Amino acid sequence: MNNIAFGPVPSRRLGRSLGVNNIPPKTCSYSCVYCQLGKTTNLSIERKRFYDPASIVKEVRNRVDIIRKKDEKIDYITFVPDGEPTLDINLREEVKELKGMGIKLAILTNSSLIWKEDVREDLKMFDLVSLKIDAVDFDAWKRINRPHPELKLSEIMEGIMDFSDDYRGELLTETMLIAGYNDQKKHIEKLADFIGRLHPSKSYISIPTRPPAEKGIEGTTEEILNFAYQIFSEKGIDVELLTGFEGEDFSVFGDLEKEILSIASVHPLREDILKELLDKTNKSWDIVEKLVADGKLKVVRYRGKNFYIRKFVR
Repeated sequence: MNNIAFGPVPSRRLGRSLGVNNIPPKTCSYSCVYCQLGKTTNLSIERKRFYDPASIVKEVRNRVDIIRKKDEKIDYITFVPDGEPTLDINLREEVKELKGMGIKLAILTNSSLIWKEDVREDLKMFDLVSLKIDAVDFDAWKRINRPHPELKLSEIMEGIMDFSDDYRGELLTETMLIAGYNDQKKHIEKLADFIGRLHPSKSYISIPTRPPAEKGIEGTTEEILNFAYQIFSEKGIDVELLTGFEGEDFSVFGDLEKEILSIASVHPLREDILKELLDKTNKSWDIVEKLVADGKLKVVRYRGKNFYIRKFVR
């Protein structure tokens, strides 16, 4: 059993996250077209034992001890395996054992098994749960997530709602927007309606940043990404973009170009807000024009206003 515990790795969502890989490679209930790990080789919805839970706990504890001896910080122990973590029938036992370490526990799930009551009960034990919700339209869901044939989208959505009603931890959602699959404006509006009803602490909208499972798969455009951001915001959702660019300097006392790119990679900047930022630092609009000319920023329109968004590499 190798690489059960790894990291910690930096994460905008989770700070310094120590990963737990509790599922063998590509054992999953979905075979998403954009998956960076490649095609699913074992498509399953059967919860079962994959590894000895005691061995998982031992490896995580050993890893934590090593990190602590180096006086390094761990914000979360995160179940983020090479497949769907809730397929692990021993998940609850592992979480119970790890809770005594004094580190918050997180899990990133594709939500596909949340219609099962035992899965919801397991998820409630985590301090933070991130639910992937790429589609609320049946055809889009089938095309982008390529689910196990026994899964039903209506049951999954009902399970997500039930979980959000009962869960008392920090709830996040993540949506991957793929060109031609789930990035139609009408579909995005439906997604925002559904996610808004969950009242997540934060909702992330992402695009592929690593080679996907299928050829020809590309993230949506900057225009649609901005549209999604604005629609989610109008629904009262605290939304951020995950486009692969993670700036290091968010302070106006640092490099202004880096700051503009950092903010614009997470939140599209309205033109008047950007001008205020430049005025505060006694800088000219030439900086923005240069970033646009260099292909680092892109201007997009939404409801008669200009927004500046980090241009991503395709």
